Amino acid sequence: MEMNTAVTRSQEAILQTNKVIRNTYILLSMTLLFSAVMAAVGVMSGIGFGVALIANIAAIVMLWFVLPRTANSAAGIPTIFGITGLLGFGLGPLLAHYLTMDPRIVMTALGGTGVIFLGLSGYALTTRKDFSFLGGFVMVGMLVVLGAAILNIFMGIPALYLAINAAVIMIMSAFILWETSSLIHNGETNYIMATAGLFLSILNIFQALLHLLGAFSGDD
Repeated sequence: MEMNTAVTRSQEAILQTNKVIRNTYILLSMTLLFSAVMAAVGVMSGIGFGVALIANIAAIVMLWFVLPRTANSAAGIPTIFGITGLLGFGLGPLLAHYLTMDPRIVMTALGGTGVIFLGLSGYALTTRKDFSFLGGFVMVGMLVVLGAAILNIFMGIPALYLAINAAVIMIMSAFILWETSSLIHNGETNYIMATAGLFLSILNIFQALLHLLGAFSGDD
């Protein structure tokens, strides 16, 4: 009887985990699409970097203070769409800049981001390895990159600029493995919070690739 109960609980846990993973990727796909539409709106409306900055700040405020309070309720869905929509809209000036320089930069960055995310996430889902050990690396790496980025605002060293963007890609790639592993091993059970984390990693990789490709093409 106890063995049957344990098996039943194990099956229920697997089903619940699969449900969270499925809901995460469905919501992630929808938010990415919505963000892309808002980015197109930002480009076509010709917003400036000031408006983009306001949109990004509003998204960060919602991410830090609103999403944690609504993630476990129905209000979490419009909140995550609000955050991703604002972040997409805030990409307008950056995308307009690179589209004016060379549309291939944007297309290559978009394709590269897709390959990185699908490859890493697919690997984690297929192998079901535990990447929880990457959590510390991600946290420390983000702090180091943030410090280096602030420093480079005043120093303006091109090599450091390239290194920062390369580091962002590496750290966000590690985060994708860590977050996907967390979904698989029940470390993360809220698909709205998981969507937010994966969305931000994808966005950061895309922006970093844009900067790197722009720099190497001589357009940055």
